[in-house]
Amino acid sequence: MKLSLTDFLHPLYLMFFGFFAVSWGWGVNAVAADIYLKRRLKMVETQIRARGVKDARVLAVMEKVPRHEFVPKTYRGSAYVDGPLPIGYGQTISQPYIVAYMTEALNLKGGEKVLEIGTGSGYQAAVLAELGAKVYTIEIVKPLAEEAAKRLKQLGYKNIHVKWGDGYEGWPEHAPYDAIIVTAAPTKIPEELVKELKEGGRMIVPVGSFFQELVFITKENDKVKKKKLLPVRFVPMVKERKMLHESTR
Repeated sequence: MKLSLTDFLHPLYLMFFGFFAVSWGWGVNAVAADIYLKRRLKMVETQIRARGVKDARVLAVMEKVPRHEFVPKTYRGSAYVDGPLPIGYGQTISQPYIVAYMTEALNLKGGEKVLEIGTGSGYQAAVLAELGAKVYTIEIVKPLAEEAAKRLKQLGYKNIHVKWGDGYEGWPEHAPYDAIIVTAAPTKIPEELVKELKEGGRMIVPVGSFFQELVFITKENDKVKKKKLLPVRFVPMVKERKMLHESTR
């Protein structure tokens, strides 16, 4: 039987081809999701667990959060490699191991109020939120703050609040915080952030210029204790005077 163009425009044919197209699209998405899941599981096993991160909740969250959603499309194929990746404006998404290591150090149990300095793409904030924290996160580069807020909303995170601002000032309106995590390196520990840390709270921050060290801070009986953990390499933590320059790039 010979079919004409009119026959193909028949509603039944259109319904069939429409169903086929949608099913094919679902199939492609399912395959991609499966590939990313396998890469995530391998990332956790070979990059994170193998290096000593033991917290079961942290490991589970690192297996769950889709890191490829937090990097530019051109880098999605490398989303689960063992290293940082550029996200624009001279900023990076941190190495998966470092994200897990810093998160584990905060020893979150769920329900804590956490301040993050350096939202970036929003990946670290998502990891904290998956652990049950209420996250307040600050990004000094306005386009990144806007993109992260949109991305986190699209992914369904309701317990993350994003602000464009100077991280050195913290977010005093919501202080004190049970924990503070800084994902850019100041040359010295910002005193304002220490002030916003709750009694009994924990803070982790990379400190230094060319040579940087990850520093763990606790506040007990109004006394601040500092412990150096390991050498790291983060982008510099910039001040407010650079905000206008960065936001117009």
